[in-house]
Amino acid sequence: MKSGFVAILGRPNVGKSTLLNALTGEKVAIVSAKPQTTRNRIAGVVEVPAHKGVHPAAQIVFVDTPGVHKPGSHLDRRMLQEVYEALETRDVVLVLMDATRRVQLEAAAEPSTEPKHERTNWASEDEFLFGLIRKLDCPVFLVLTKIDLVAKDQLLPLIDTLTRHFGFAQVIPVSARKRDGLDLLIRKIVEALPVGERYYPKDQYTDQPQRFMVAELIRESILVETGEEVPYASAVVIERFEEAEPPAPPRKKNQAPARLPLTRIAAAIYCEREGQKAILIGKGGSKLKEIGTGARRQIESLLGTRVYLELHVIVEAGWRESRSFVESLNWRNQLERLAENNITEKPPVEEES
Repeated sequence: MKSGFVAILGRPNVGKSTLLNALTGEKVAIVSAKPQTTRNRIAGVVEVPAHKGVHPAAQIVFVDTPGVHKPGSHLDRRMLQEVYEALETRDVVLVLMDATRRVQLEAAAEPSTEPKHERTNWASEDEFLFGLIRKLDCPVFLVLTKIDLVAKDQLLPLIDTLTRHFGFAQVIPVSARKRDGLDLLIRKIVEALPVGERYYPKDQYTDQPQRFMVAELIRESILVETGEEVPYASAVVIERFEEAEPPAPPRKKNQAPARLPLTRIAAAIYCEREGQKAILIGKGGSKLKEIGTGARRQIESLLGTRVYLELHVIVEAGWRESRSFVESLNWRNQLERLAENNITEKPPVEEES
């Protein structure tokens, strides 16, 4: 058997989360057209059955990372740190490039002769991204995303431009929406992985606790329902998560099954200014109701229960520059606090979704 960690890197809005969800077949990461949707490292686990004569069975742990962008706040710097930490433990790296987007790289006739050279400043997100991968000593794949949106004759010039800057182990065009190229991508990854044992149980598809996934689904609803400014200044913290008891079995043979159990969740939505709070609440609470309705449907699908969702909005001025507040949003830190309070939190498995 083979197993290993595959880090997914890219600029904002290249489709990293969409690809991760397509590969796992589950909604592991929230998706939005707005940049900086992903704020934490998110693992998606894929079990690959053996294919006789092609490859052995494998477990691939994909690690989605925040989009590479110039940091402007402590939150941005923490997101960039998530990228560095994902690269500390990796067997393969996927560099995603949007086939519809113009590449911003300095002209280069030949690949760099100093792959370990570290730049102290960078002119574009693409420049910084390529600076990161030049330091790596593992296979790096170039994955061109959204190929269903461009003509095929436009791909070759783009591939030529990118491969002149770095010698990729593989170049694989994909469309996550149409699932084009995903089987080839999986096969090439398995070929590059080392022999090893599973890192996660066979039926587990992510390392995230349900509490964090619920907070992310609420934040996704905010991204969908609000304009340009509010999503970047908003954060969600789960304050209460009362898991539902399993329904009682029918008392009689032909009796109708009991209603689905009810999970009670209370969450705080943080923003930075009173004006943003007013937008999130809306006239007569209409916007907050829309956010809650959209999130509740997604949460019920995740948990397999009915959900009572209570939301309220809190102004925390300048929270994106607060180191302590930003660190408190990291679900790994949240798990440590839950453990201190003797509260257990299980990551989801397929049966619960």
